[in-house]
Amino acid sequence: MPTYPYTIDNGHGELLTFTGVTASADGGRIEIDGAAQPGAGPPMHVHYLQDESVRVISGRVGFQEPGSEAKFGEAGDVVTWPAGVAHRWWNAGTGEVRMTGWCSPPGNVEFYLGAIFASMKENGGGRPGLFDAAYLAVRYGSEFEMLAVPLFVRRVIVPIAYALGRVLGKHRKFADAPQPIAARL
Repeated sequence: MPTYPYTIDNGHGELLTFTGVTASADGGRIEIDGAAQPGAGPPMHVHYLQDESVRVISGRVGFQEPGSEAKFGEAGDVVTWPAGVAHRWWNAGTGEVRMTGWCSPPGNVEFYLGAIFASMKENGGGRPGLFDAAYLAVRYGSEFEMLAVPLFVRRVIVPIAYALGRVLGKHRKFADAPQPIAARL
């Protein structure tokens, strides 16, 4: 069990601080504070099993769902994405944006984001390493998907990279990875 709070850094202008887990009958939620530099933020993605909500503390955040116009939030604004709704967000201002939020239920979001951020930082900050990304995409595909990655790459290249990574022993560092949550419907 981790000791809260603790911060992860993707090496590309985004910091997330996990502040704790709130338990409840519906599965609870993981509480997260975040900071991002101008332009930083995750690509289009989806949490199949978790609702996600953020409140802008300071700065300006842009956010978008596929096929929709970009929207913008300022300090005090709250944006919530239900499970299964693809989205992205980014710092749309000229200074640091600070937000607070949660994912519910927590599932493996803490492990997944921690592993992605660590791989991004090890790989120079722009994107995670190929074998790490393939492992996380295959193992946790029932929970998360990076929609910014082209469909052909997600369906053909990623499984090949996963298999190659397994043969080459690239996944050993994930020996203690949590089990994935049930497959999406």
